[in-house]
Amino acid sequence: MPRPRKYRRVCCLPKVNEFGPLNKKESNNFVFMTVEEYETIRLMDLENLSQEETAERMGVARSTIQRIYEEARKKLADFIVNGKTLKIEGGDYRVCDFNVDNNRCSLCRRHGRMFGQEKD
Repeated sequence: MPRPRKYRRVCCLPKVNEFGPLNKKESNNFVFMTVEEYETIRLMDLENLSQEETAERMGVARSTIQRIYEEARKKLADFIVNGKTLKIEGGDYRVCDFNVDNNRCSLCRRHGRMFGQEKD
């Protein structure tokens, strides 16, 4: 019996989960990125965290982050180079706790964000 997959922690879900070329009316060519691949790209490339810091935030091993990151980069390259539609969905993840009392995410300490949306 295989070991059950470990859930990855993500801070928030993407605000937009589908991207594609503007000059195509319909596209049947999709690239599917999981939410944890999206989160890895967000943390490493947007927030400039190391693999170790990203692994700590997501609650998995550094080698797992390295594998997730490599897959995400391949998917981004396929999306950009081949003009496909990118959809972000699915995966083995849990959205981290948002403490309503002090308006903070308990894991990443981001203010005022819950499920990818600004809170007033």
